[in-house]
Amino acid sequence: MEYNDAVKNRLRRIEGQIRGVLSMMEQEKDCRDVVTQLTAVRSAVDRAIGLVVANNMEACIRMEIEKGNSPDHVIKEAVDLLVKSR
Repeated sequence: MEYNDAVKNRLRRIEGQIRGVLSMMEQEKDCRDVVTQLTAVRSAVDRAIGLVVANNMEACIRMEIEKGNSPDHVIKEAVDLLVKSR
């Protein structure tokens, strides 16, 4: 599977957010602020997961259609991945 620059850039931003949270912890910032930032990180990771699954599903569905197959199992697998990620 090929991952485009948009997905990689999202993960780099998340990486920066994590570094920021670690810095907040080292500075002994209030736990509410740390949790708020961790929640933002979790949301960003969830969005990245959705994007990866969506891109993968699109490519897999196209491949199945080209082969003359039904894409039903690819759709089920994508839904299972999303459910498992939560």
